[in-house]
Order: sequence, then C-alpha cells, then structure tokens
Amino acid sequence: MQAHETGNVVNNNVKYEEDYITNSRGMKLFTCSWNPTQHHHQQHPKALIFFCHGYAMECSVSMKDTGMRLATAGYAVHGIDYEGHGKSAGLLGFINNMDCIVHDCTDHFTNISEREGNSKKVRFLLGESMGGAIALLIHQKMPQFWDGAILVAPMCKIADEVKPSPAVAKALSRLARIIPTWKIVPTPNDVVDAAFRLPETRMEIRENPYCYKGRPRLKTAYELMRVSTELENNLHKIQLPFLVVHGECDIVTDPSVSQLLYEKASSTDKTFKLYPGMWHSLLYGETPENVNTVFTDIISWLDEKCAFGRSRLEREIKHSNEQNSKTPFSKQ
Repeated sequence: MQAHETGNVVNNNVKYEEDYITNSRGMKLFTCSWNPTQHHHQQHPKALIFFCHGYAMECSVSMKDTGMRLATAGYAVHGIDYEGHGKSAGLLGFINNMDCIVHDCTDHFTNISEREGNSKKVRFLLGESMGGAIALLIHQKMPQFWDGAILVAPMCKIADEVKPSPAVAKALSRLARIIPTWKIVPTPNDVVDAAFRLPETRMEIRENPYCYKGRPRLKTAYELMRVSTELENNLHKIQLPFLVVHGECDIVTDPSVSQLLYEKASSTDKTFKLYPGMWHSLLYGETPENVNTVFTDIISWLDEKCAFGRSRLEREIKHSNEQNSKTPFSKQ
C-alpha cells in the first residue's frame, strides 16, 4: 500500500519525489527518489540505483546531494528510511532486528525494479557505512538479482580495538533482550565529530531532527555487532561486481576491512579505492574537492558497468536458453 505525499522538480535536470509505503509489519516507511527529467536525458535512465543509508542517518536531507549528482549523471536513484530512522515509523535510533530492515529494503527495491519500464534496467546497490553492510546482506538474499554495488566505507567488521570480549558480548546479548531500547552503550568518541571532516556538515547533522544523536540503544548495538560478525565470516560469499571506496583516515569503519573485503570476495569484477587523508563520510562530509573526486570515481565505474556489463541480463538470457535446450517440448 502506498500513499503519495509530494513530487516536484528540484531543477531543470532532476525530479524529486517522496512517498510513504507500508511494510509487511504494518509500519509506515518514508521513501524518496531522484530521477533525471526527460528533457535532460532523452533516453530512459541509464540504470537504477538503490541507496542504503548509514546508522542514525536518513535519505531526504543528508542524501540530497548524492541523489542530485547521480540523477544529473543520468541515473534513477531510490532511497528508503529504515524503521527507526529518519521520517519512518519506529523509535528513533532503534534497530530491533536487522533482518527486518534487509527485508523491507529488498521488498521496496525489487518492487521498483519490477515496475513496467524498469524490468530490463541494470540495478545497483549503493550502501554507506552500516548501509554497506545492508547492501551486502540484500545481495546475499538475492545473489542473482543485482548487477553491482558501490560500498562507501562499509561496516563489515567491528574493529578489534572496540570489539567486546566474548563475556561482554554475552552480557550485551542478555541485556538487549531485557532492556532493548536503553541508551547505555558507551562509544569511544562523538561519532559525528569522528565521521564528518567539515564543521558546517557536523552542524547540519546535529540540527537535522531526522538524525539520531544519542548513545546506541542496547539492541541496536547488539544487531550491529551480530551483522558485522556474520559478514566478516562470509566475505568469500560475495559474488557481485563492486566498487569499495574508503578514506584512509577513517576512524569509524576500518579501511583495512575494506581491503579484506576486496581480497576475500569471490567477485571476479571488484575495485578498491583508498583515498589518502580522507575521513569516514566521503559523500557529504569531506571538502568539495574531495567529494568531487569520489563522485567522479563512482560515476565512472557506473558508466563503465552500464556500457559493458549487463551481466544479470546476460545470465538471464543464458539461463533461459539453457532451459529451452533441456526441454524440447512442453507437457500440456
């Protein structure tokens, strides 16, 4: 069920729209999209891009520049605020079960992909930080569905220096069942200060009412730890083409883990870019020059995949041909 909220052209090149959808648990979730306008790109969008935002973040405000840049480059961009995030229903900053978030994203993204006019378009996932983990989990849920992923400083492992001991992890698991929403998980420093290089960006995040600024809630912290461990143990199962980008000076997610992802993934088409001197938030927390560098690399990678690599479509055709060759007649 969908209730349309608003749609407007942001400028002559991009049309921005917002919607609310109801998930399988009856919760109202906010969704938005940026599309190239017809007179800007006479052809249909080059591909569909599905954005998975980071922990405590949201789509419509902090992702606006990303949506605008990619739509201006000819891509249709779709975002969703997870349960407990942004303008969606749920207690702000609370993740009761990461599997539910993965399910919501998969439902919404596949529904858009299968709309009339979209079914033959190339499909990319774009995940930032915790959203990188979610993008990889979406891929694992439907390995043959996605054509590629852009992973921006992805959360694929809890850094060893902040990883709780087995005894503490067990206690956290027990407490998370008793007092799941309590904000008592200590963090080593202010994540906003650690993630965003520019003071003006930090101020925007702090003033954004849709971003969660409190300490991590117990069950949320447990889910982040659970999912990171699961991904860390299954990096070799990642098969899709991907570009992973990471700032060398990131102290929120570990660049060496992105290196590990690059080395261990089974993907035959994979690229890793490490940016000297850059921090965690590459898409909107860096200097304008640095943000431009990152987006130039992302758009070049996307354009190359759209020009040469419609691998999912080729696989579907190949699979269909193989099935047809095995069944020379059909039983009525």
